[in-house]
Amino acid sequence: QVQLVESGGGLVQPGGSLRLSCVASGSIFSVGAMRWYRHGPGKERELIGWITSGGGTNYVDFAKGRFAISRDNAKNTVYLQMNSLKPEDTAVYYCSADIKSTMTSPFYNYRGQGTQVTVSS
Repeated sequence: QVQLVESGGGLVQPGGSLRLSCVASGSIFSVGAMRWYRHGPGKERELIGWITSGGGTNYVDFAKGRFAISRDNAKNTVYLQMNSLKPEDTAVYYCSADIKSTMTSPFYNYRGQGTQVTVSS
């Protein structure tokens, strides 16, 4: 069994920064790509970006220049650094990860429960 748990959300003023964390735990042999999504009020869930096991990153257009994804493979943890936050960044932020539980099992995708980020003065 694998769990992903996000943390670090909260209330922040416009222009502020937050760093989210997502820890994978449980039966883990290998962690592949890790992703961040968000789901804002009245909006569809949207991808923010992802990081490969080797540390390569990719971002969707709205995240470029303001958001940065990093990971600590030893801790099975992925981070999302968010800067210059705007009210429209208000959303529940989720992580997901492709995880092998054994050497011979395929990668399965797991997702966390999310952490709320509210940007407001």
